[in-house]
Amino acid sequence: MKDPRNETLANILLTYSADLQPGEKIMLDIRGKDTLGLAQEVIRKATEMGGIPFWYYNDPSLIRPWIQAATEEQFQAFGQVHLKLMKEMDAWLCLNGPDNPFELADVGSVQLQLYRRLYTGPVHLQERVRNTKWCILNYPTDSMAQLAEMSREAFEDYYYEVCCLDYASMSRAMDPLVEMMKKTDQVRIVAPGTDLTFSIRGIPAVKCDGKYNLPDGEVFTAPVRDSVNGHIQFNVPLLERGILFRDIKLEFQEGKVVHASCQGDTKTLKEVLGVDEGARYAGEFALGVNPFIVRPMKDALFDEKIAGSLHVALGNCDEETPNGNESALHMDIVLDQREEQGGGEIYFDGELVRQDGRFVDERLERSLSAEALRYR
Repeated sequence: MKDPRNETLANILLTYSADLQPGEKIMLDIRGKDTLGLAQEVIRKATEMGGIPFWYYNDPSLIRPWIQAATEEQFQAFGQVHLKLMKEMDAWLCLNGPDNPFELADVGSVQLQLYRRLYTGPVHLQERVRNTKWCILNYPTDSMAQLAEMSREAFEDYYYEVCCLDYASMSRAMDPLVEMMKKTDQVRIVAPGTDLTFSIRGIPAVKCDGKYNLPDGEVFTAPVRDSVNGHIQFNVPLLERGILFRDIKLEFQEGKVVHASCQGDTKTLKEVLGVDEGARYAGEFALGVNPFIVRPMKDALFDEKIAGSLHVALGNCDEETPNGNESALHMDIVLDQREEQGGGEIYFDGELVRQDGRFVDERLERSLSAEALRYR
């Protein structure tokens, strides 16, 4: 049955996120059968707008047998063809709703490292991120509802609420936070199990206001590469390549992760951080500000936007916030600092700017509230 809310999503994706213009080529990366209804709306509207849509079906259930069997030469050839396609595109949308998010859980780490190095790195981190208008949308599925521990119906209602907000108002409300971060040198993060310091001096601050992700709502920058020192304990589970990591703890010395552990599969976590030299350095620091995302869902695209959270990404830095770190990895790990999750503080140059997930500046806190950003 056609869901009219998909028309709203398709409209946001094409007119706001991708800003599709007549004659532009746009690639749809379709993952999971549940996304097909939205894909149909996007293809229809893109064509009506004068764009030229391309699409392919890319569910992990198809990726898994290939990654398991492919040689280095096959990974390289696969990456080269996809790189040529990506170079032709003006825009790229990922409609991500895999039938089973754990499909890659038992794929060997050596094979996954080849996949990241010869496909993800050149095609997505180097070409797509730098040279296209792109956006990733995680679509509601049974598996997402299960991970969020919600019924499918309740989860769908929640999903459309957190995705379909007033992004133009959010964008304006983020401006004071962007200016504050631009002026900051030293950042200190304090929370249970956490005391981390680093510099963001000279690195831009960028707002994520619905252009690159749906849902959206963060302001990000990057630590000066060698400035990160201390320890941090993340309290939001991370689902990475089909493996669920809980209670990740990292210790930094002069920018580099010198110790990493988690509940469960610490061995695999260390293998992920061993993909290349840059994987052990931070490529991003961000504050989440989406007031409609109120619970962790084991989905980084949602969890990193929780108002009152922060995240640190290990690996490749974004082109907009260059700190010199390059890697085939970009892995966002989230710390929720709301009072009910243990609380915490963020200091900019010694001044408290956020306490237990709430901004000290009342005007900033109010302008980023649910009431101010509700879609009308």
